[in-house]
Amino acid sequence: MLVLHGTGVSSGIAIGKAYVLHRERPEVPEYILPESLIADEIARFLTAIDSARNQLERIRNEIPKSAPPEISSIIDTHLLILHDKMICETPVETMRTHRRNAEWALRTQSDELAAVFEQMDDPYLRSKKTDVGQVVDRILRNLLASTDEEHEQITDALDGQIVVANDLTPADIVLLKHTRIAAFVTNLGGPISHTAILARSLEIPAIVAVHNATRAIRSGEELIVDGKLGVLVVLPEPDIIAEYQSRQKDIIQLKRELDAIKASRSETRDGRTITLYANIELPDDVKAVTKVAAQGIGLYRTEFLFMNRPDLPDEEEQYRAYAKVVRAVPGKPVTIRTLDLGADKRADANTRPTDTVTVNPALGLRAVRLCLQDTSLFRPQLRAILRASALGQVRIMIPMLSSLGEMFRVLDLIEETKADLARQGQPYDEEVQVGGMIEVPAAAVSADLFAPHLDFFSIGTNDLIQYTLAIDRVDEAVNYLYDPLHPSVLRLISTTIRAGKAAGIPVAMCGEMAGDTRYTRLLMGLGLDEFSMHPSALLEVKRVVRDSDLVELERSAERVLRARDTVELHAIVDKMNEH
Repeated sequence: MLVLHGTGVSSGIAIGKAYVLHRERPEVPEYILPESLIADEIARFLTAIDSARNQLERIRNEIPKSAPPEISSIIDTHLLILHDKMICETPVETMRTHRRNAEWALRTQSDELAAVFEQMDDPYLRSKKTDVGQVVDRILRNLLASTDEEHEQITDALDGQIVVANDLTPADIVLLKHTRIAAFVTNLGGPISHTAILARSLEIPAIVAVHNATRAIRSGEELIVDGKLGVLVVLPEPDIIAEYQSRQKDIIQLKRELDAIKASRSETRDGRTITLYANIELPDDVKAVTKVAAQGIGLYRTEFLFMNRPDLPDEEEQYRAYAKVVRAVPGKPVTIRTLDLGADKRADANTRPTDTVTVNPALGLRAVRLCLQDTSLFRPQLRAILRASALGQVRIMIPMLSSLGEMFRVLDLIEETKADLARQGQPYDEEVQVGGMIEVPAAAVSADLFAPHLDFFSIGTNDLIQYTLAIDRVDEAVNYLYDPLHPSVLRLISTTIRAGKAAGIPVAMCGEMAGDTRYTRLLMGLGLDEFSMHPSALLEVKRVVRDSDLVELERSAERVLRARDTVELHAIVDKMNEH
């Protein structure tokens, strides 16, 4: 028996036979060409790109109507990458300059891009390295006259099997959609890779970043996949299989219980109401929000409208996207976060990744800082959000506030935008609420200074924790230090909640911590009464809320804040979760 570990990206347990997709990256030759053949080589390269485009478009046309919308967006992303100048033009210049063959020029450029993406702080942008690599491999296969159909062929006899691969391409995704596979396991990927997105949309267990899985596993071997814990068991003993089969039954029973409370009130046993919102990234995500009966949208990440495209969305396109979301949840609040773009993910469509990498992008020109420096980017978004506010309960949320000066400048811009809309006769909500994300320690420490000027707070724990503890949460060398229960983090959360209550404004939490049931009772005990999370986590959090006594939790939370060491602190939290 062998136990491997990776990143669980879609909960559930699967038991079945392995189906291993062995695919090596194409071997790339290097040779010098005479000047007279360069034009022909460039033509051969451009033909390979055209072939890749035709293949992707054919795959997109074969997507079944019942498929999740994410699949189409993934293929559209590959088409955009295919037409990026760094892919389709820079290798041509390399061929001319170095008189080398097309395969070598393309692979050289791909390796340089991969190194750039690897340096990026933002995990979403870093995950795009995989997409670039898959597009490059597709072009290379065409250059090397590899048969695309052979490469992408997946047998129909995959029902109940667990697919193990280095990674999955959009073509794989379309083909696998037609099957009833039990789970995914990949060597590469992360929680926001397209493989992870697909697994969640299909509601099947999946683990990514299981290094060397394709080498350690053979087709036909029995596997157990724990998509929540990221545990992969190879050739399990009979008693282990029995244990996981029992857990499968427990999960099925839990799902029934969660479905039963979907329409129930989110309140504690002693009658205290806890508001549960959902986080979304794209307008189509609203379907998942309504499916779990969330009480609104606590975080709409608007930067995804700006990424993976050659141009910028104008005011009208942004307005349509925001309006679609607002109309989809009538009578419920929609909290739209203004652009959280950064030094490693510029919105300028003409800026290439190699031009934007800084020494420490997480501390650079990003979020509200970038928006205030480039108001030509910010004003159209504010106009679009305010116009959408005429359709429902829209709230504006400012990310990464660190000083009062930033806050006042944003508030002034909002008032100026309102005045412009009024002069033009454009309707908007004159009383639209404006809040701030508390994700920088400076803002948490000074929360009492921000609170009188804002309508609400939302604590962004992902950045708050990494900034407070001075660690990169996606750096494998130090991410073991990423601890939501660190006393300093909890004190900053408590300080923010108390400042909000003292000023009479609501305080929510929209980071990953809000959707983790290990922390739900502690956060309620600290006074948090608004949670916003991925829709898939909402019902489990609701179940914990309904099975809790708030008065008792408040007493335990005070003990947590007074704890002098982490062992004592964790023991108290564990005790809180036993109820």
